Amino acid sequence: MAFRQQVRAFTNECLPANIRDKVMSGRPLQRDDHMHWQDILAAKGWIAGFWPKQFGGCDWSPAQSYIFQEETTRAGAPWLLPFGVNYVGPVIYTYGSEEQKARHLPGIVSNEVFWCQGYSEPGAGSDLAKLSTRAERDGDSYVVNGSKIWTSMAHWADWIFALVRTDPKVKPQRGISFLLIDLKTPGISIRPIRSIEGAHHLNQVFFDNVRVPAENLVGEENAGWTYAKFLLGHERVLSAEIGKAKRMLDRLRAVMAERHLDEDPHFRTQLNKLETDLLALEWTTLRMLDAVMDGSAPGFEASILKLRGSTIVQSIAECTVDALGPQAIAYDMARLEAETNDPAAEALRNMGIVSEFLFQRAPTIWGGSNEIQRNIIAKHALGLG
Repeated sequence: MAFRQQVRAFTNECLPANIRDKVMSGRPLQRDDHMHWQDILAAKGWIAGFWPKQFGGCDWSPAQSYIFQEETTRAGAPWLLPFGVNYVGPVIYTYGSEEQKARHLPGIVSNEVFWCQGYSEPGAGSDLAKLSTRAERDGDSYVVNGSKIWTSMAHWADWIFALVRTDPKVKPQRGISFLLIDLKTPGISIRPIRSIEGAHHLNQVFFDNVRVPAENLVGEENAGWTYAKFLLGHERVLSAEIGKAKRMLDRLRAVMAERHLDEDPHFRTQLNKLETDLLALEWTTLRMLDAVMDGSAPGFEASILKLRGSTIVQSIAECTVDALGPQAIAYDMARLEAETNDPAAEALRNMGIVSEFLFQRAPTIWGGSNEIQRNIIAKHALGLG
């Protein structure tokens, strides 16, 4: 409880009001918004709190990491971009060389280096084993050719960690390697992708004879699938997003109260179901954290969190748009992105709700689609398949 109060007090005091307003009103964040908040966390020493102290973290327990995420997101803090802190950082300090740790970890905990993730490809989204981006060894370098798609924030990033095929002759999972690539390297180009809500946070990244130093290979050549699964376990645990769901539920209650829908049987039933589903997910998350604190690694349970977390935030967003009724029709991303708009204005607040509703189509796809998660659960929990 003391740590929760500490996180809550820090967030209330240090989260800039303009950034909180953007998050609460559903307006798109810019790179400076994310970096400003993460600079504040870095100065506090909390940007990578769960990391071991020897690498710049605080040795937080899984419970502390959960509390930090829940409290900050519910209070309106931006999503702590996970690509460096939660994804590639732990891969590097677990599997990387001493030189890689010394070179890359300090830039993550100081928030000076922005990372993005190069996993999905055209034709190889949830089934990463089908990826075809090639990396061929040539002396002291790998020559990379291919492309990655749906690459979040690549247009803001300094580096990308990418899965590449280094041996096409073996079984698909056995011929994949994990490379760290400087996005300033000649031969890399980035093409923007506008997502359904009209914002630009996705990209396609192209590699045309890109020479990557062999020292940027993490771990062993052709062992990248092991590191990829390790990373995806971290990604899916984060997907429960309890704090975000609670924040969205608070907004749904407010919208219902404004429109006198509190006692409407349909909306009351929907709200009760969402509250029950979220409570069940929260307790499932806490049970898993209890197991992790005993030394167990997250298994198929992480897929359950990803599956339920993504569907719950979608359901909350849908119910909120339903509560807006005809006022959800007007939508203009350009107005939402304009810095001169008042985020407290009702019309813009409603557009922000619609923007979030549209954006929440994605969580059931990224990090392994929910169909993939159901297959994992069926195989490992039920012994099917």
